[in-house]
Amino acid sequence: MTLAEKAAYLKGLMDGIKLDTEKDENRLLKAVVDLLQDMAVSIDDLEDNAIAVSDELDEIEENLDAIDEFLMDEDDDDYDDDDYMDYDDGEYDLGDDDFDYDEDPVYEVTCPKCGEVHQFSEKDLLEGSKPCSKCGELLEFEFDEDDGEMPF
Repeated sequence: MTLAEKAAYLKGLMDGIKLDTEKDENRLLKAVVDLLQDMAVSIDDLEDNAIAVSDELDEIEENLDAIDEFLMDEDDDDYDDDDYMDYDDGEYDLGDDDFDYDEDPVYEVTCPKCGEVHQFSEKDLLEGSKPCSKCGELLEFEFDEDDGEMPF
């Protein structure tokens, strides 16, 4: 028997014994039975909603499993295993490109006077200028603080 059926049974019992609802104790009993009936209906609605949400979650899980299976299909020969990250050691394996993502970026600057190519870190560039190690020419760097980007 559901909660709603039990509450309806109690209401039927109360109506069957023909309580005088003018007395305080009987009015209280009637109010309690009415409350039980309202609560039973609300709980039934909540249970129905929980079942619907559970069904939707099951469907979403099935869809995600299908997507995962599609993406991880090992029979797909269109791609090289070298194109994917090796999850065991956390390093990216992109073929011949050995780029270390942990290093700070290095910027190349060519001296306009002698043509010497220098490599500077972002910290060096933020200082504003550095002398050329070959000819001594002062290499000046502009940094636009508004957009946060280097001008090269």
